[in-house]
Amino acid sequence: MTERLEIRLTKEEADRIAKRMEETGIRNRSAYVRKMALNGYSIQMDLSDVKEMVRLLRIYGNNLNQYAKVANERGAVWQANIREVQRGQKEIWLQLRRILKRLGEIRS
Repeated sequence: MTERLEIRLTKEEADRIAKRMEETGIRNRSAYVRKMALNGYSIQMDLSDVKEMVRLLRIYGNNLNQYAKVANERGAVWQANIREVQRGQKEIWLQLRRILKRLGEIRS
């Protein structure tokens, strides 16, 4: 069960809240005020690096499955396939390092 909490704001305060909501991408005023009251902060994160890493993981996971299927059928894997997997793994690690670096820069 939820409880209702009523607050009064000046026009300027309401405008500041609306501006901060827009900056953080939160559209629900109740959710924004609740988050700020409970946690004291709200941050907007650019998840483009995370989305790119997920995309890379899907691509190289699919490639790896195809190479495993070929290896099971033929009993061997081509050197080019191994290099492709290594290249994909390196690209994923680079993306992960970018993400971790950016997360490390977040300050509350």
